[in-house]
Amino acid sequence: MIDHKFVGKKAPLAKYEIGKEKIKEFALATGDKNPLYLDDDYAKDSKFGGIIAPPMFAVVYAKEPVGDMLLDPELGLNLMMLVHGEEEFEFLEIVRPGDVITTEGWIGNIYEKEEKKLDFIVLETVSSNQEGKIVCKAKWIFVIREG
Repeated sequence: MIDHKFVGKKAPLAKYEIGKEKIKEFALATGDKNPLYLDDDYAKDSKFGGIIAPPMFAVVYAKEPVGDMLLDPELGLNLMMLVHGEEEFEFLEIVRPGDVITTEGWIGNIYEKEEKKLDFIVLETVSSNQEGKIVCKAKWIFVIREG
């Protein structure tokens, strides 16, 4: 059982500078061929005026606090028994190459399903751009099975 005293515990802030090539690599790796993510000329002529990041690029810039929390030795999570449960995202602003995204993360909840011998840890992140505008809020839910 994960100690509930860790609810609210924060991870160190993480900064990530958005790169155009990283956006393109992510889009291609996920099979998303939207020209807004890949084609400079097409994107330049769009209402966005240039390449933008796919919404799910959030997993790239927000992953560091999530990893920090999962690997925190104080929590003592059994990573061999951890499975990714689900994610929830709220996208609020367009992310563009050159943006510097700062992500803060914390443990939002810890709970158990004793009849199934499962522990749940809910990690929350909020990512903001260099202008202080929130670009994405996320919840990352992980399940730890009893070993």
